[in-house]
Amino acid sequence: MRAVLQRVEQASVVFEGALVSAIGHGLLVLLGIEEGDSTEDIGWLVPKIARMRIFADEEGKMNLSVVDLQAEVLVVSQFTLHASTKKGNRPSFLRSAAPAVSLPLYEEFCREINTVLSRPIARGIFGADMKVSLVNDGPVTILIDTRARE
Repeated sequence: MRAVLQRVEQASVVFEGALVSAIGHGLLVLLGIEEGDSTEDIGWLVPKIARMRIFADEEGKMNLSVVDLQAEVLVVSQFTLHASTKKGNRPSFLRSAAPAVSLPLYEEFCREINTVLSRPIARGIFGADMKVSLVNDGPVTILIDTRARE
């Protein structure tokens, strides 16, 4: 499972011209699920994201988490995070989990982050061709991969 965290001033998802969800100051989480991922990955990843200290404290140092600030979170599924570019110029998405596997894991990830944050999160539409807009704050962008566990 891979997650790209982007600290944002604002982010939104539009589908077929209609606003699906939007947040202000917080985190946009792009979530990619690959074959072999499980609820164990969610159990490791969700607390890591919730406690990631990437927000500025009163001294301007990155010491605060989304939990500390009660900041907003928007989660968007993104199978392209597992693209392989090893061969040629057309990416392969064979490592991305099929929807029958990834949809239940995406749903579980969203439920778990809701629980950890003790509040609802904003979401994209699983598998849809969405338009995601954001104003990256910093910019701060962090990549977390449950296979690396760094």
